[in-house]
Amino acid sequence: MNGAPALRLNPAKLLRSKWTACVPVNKEKHFMVVALIEPQPGAPIVCVTMEALHSGRQFALAWQALRESAVWRQGWV
Repeated sequence: MNGAPALRLNPAKLLRSKWTACVPVNKEKHFMVVALIEPQPGAPIVCVTMEALHSGRQFALAWQALRESAVWRQGWV
């Protein structure tokens, strides 16, 4: 890690947030959180569904992974 402080995130407010991958894969760089995944209604959020703007491909990701500044940047850069 580069020594930068961890990004503080509230998982309940991630829906429709925008993210940029620091290392694009398959020309996919810009993503949006399109769903919050909770194991059962009312339980804490464990994952988010990310959607690539370029291809529309979706994948699940542990929301805590978005804190990793070497992998994700908040917003579209």
